Amino acid sequence: MSPTSTTLRRAGFVAALTTAGVLTAAGAAFAHVTVHPESYAKGATDGVLTFRVPNEEDTASTTKVQVFLPTDHPVLGVLVTPQSGWTAKVTTTKLKTPIKTDDGTITDAVSEITWTGGRIRHGEFQDFNVAFGQLPDDTDQLEFKTLQTYSDGNVVRWIEETPKGGEEPENPAPVLTLTAKDTGEDSSGETSGAASSSSSGSDAKSSTASSKSSDSTARGLGIAGLIVGVLGLAAAGFALARGRSARS
Repeated sequence: MSPTSTTLRRAGFVAALTTAGVLTAAGAAFAHVTVHPESYAKGATDGVLTFRVPNEEDTASTTKVQVFLPTDHPVLGVLVTPQSGWTAKVTTTKLKTPIKTDDGTITDAVSEITWTGGRIRHGEFQDFNVAFGQLPDDTDQLEFKTLQTYSDGNVVRWIEETPKGGEEPENPAPVLTLTAKDTGEDSSGETSGAASSSSSGSDAKSSTASSKSSDSTARGLGIAGLIVGVLGLAAAGFALARGRSARS
């Protein structure tokens, strides 16, 4: 094999490895368990939270998902949407401080939801929908610690807290941001029809912004991969020209 061919092979190999590294990092970044939408207004009523669970194992399937709801700032009126192939078990906990509502005093709330019976295979994800009656209005965010169990017995604990302004940990817990209440709310805390529509519009805009952000990230990663490829081709071209010069 000529020196030129050897150099070209090496340049191509390095470019391929670098590109693969970029794509692998991109895949890992989107493998977290997340909650959607990413934000709701404080005290929001009659909404839905979607927990998205991707499978990040190559040789095992996800067979069990446990989502823990906070009880210090409880989510009221939780209902689980039936999921084909999955069985949901809902666990409630007695609240340390009962909550007074227009419908009466609430003394317990859902603290855990466990889904079993289904399978999330490699390269797939599953959305688990949870409806709620009312979100708390006395905190800025809700953290939903999650355990993901695989068919090989491995358990991934999505329970780490992301520090404000810091880097995201390896296994972050899904976090729902609670924003300021809509101005259309009255003194009793109930949301008028107009305010509900405004809230829905805000959630839609939030989802759109989130999608645009994801698209921008994906495009950025794609551009990074193209740059790596161009650099690899440039290195190969340089090696080829150098080989021709040497033969001359």
